[in-house]
Amino acid sequence: QLQLVESGGGLVQVGGSLRLSCAASGLAFSDRAMGWFRQAPGKERQFVAFISWNADRTHYADSVKGRFTISRDNARSTVALQMNDLKPEDTAVYYCAAASGTAVLIKPTEYTTWGQGTQVTVSS
Repeated sequence: QLQLVESGGGLVQVGGSLRLSCAASGLAFSDRAMGWFRQAPGKERQFVAFISWNADRTHYADSVKGRFTISRDNARSTVALQMNDLKPEDTAVYYCAAASGTAVLIKPTEYTTWGQGTQVTVSS
């Protein structure tokens, strides 16, 4: 069974950067599509970024396009989210998630495995 553990969250000032990492263990990471989502207090879980199983496709929410970059290393079973030029509205708990299939997936319900989340707080 695939398990996911996020790390790298923290407190950062506006305009700063953070790099989130998600380490996978268990079965079949390399053939899974991966996504990053975030959830702020009182709000629904929101799509942030997607990467296909072989990294040939990526997709971003409009709110993070040009600032965030998703990447993966199948040899190390990790997926990362590089976040630059952070804004207060980026404050949330960030989750990585795994899914099957080859399409671009942006709905939380399309993902079957989730990490426990890591807090990102951007102070102004």
